[in-house]
Amino acid sequence: MSLISNAYAADAAPAGGGFEMLIMLGMFALIFYFMIYRPQAKRVKEHKNLMASMGKGDEVLTSGGLVGKITKITEENDYISVELNTNNEIVIKKDFVTAVLPKGTLKSL
Repeated sequence: MSLISNAYAADAAPAGGGFEMLIMLGMFALIFYFMIYRPQAKRVKEHKNLMASMGKGDEVLTSGGLVGKITKITEENDYISVELNTNNEIVIKKDFVTAVLPKGTLKSL
């Protein structure tokens, strides 16, 4: 006499299981698109428009937190010269500008 009962295989999975899985994958793809990809693409487009609209004399904020006025733009290399004050001028890539500030911001700081 054995104390262990016999094990029997369960019935096959119900029909339609693969279709439900496809619906779930489709829903995850939609969530990914609307919550991650689309907002990021919008931010990239806005940043490209910002870089294209910069001009000499604009007051800018860099990603490093520096505030200054653009004195020179080199179109071929995508670099700009930013004057921090009358004695200091730096050269940075256009990509590192996070915002163009309203005129007169430097005088108010």
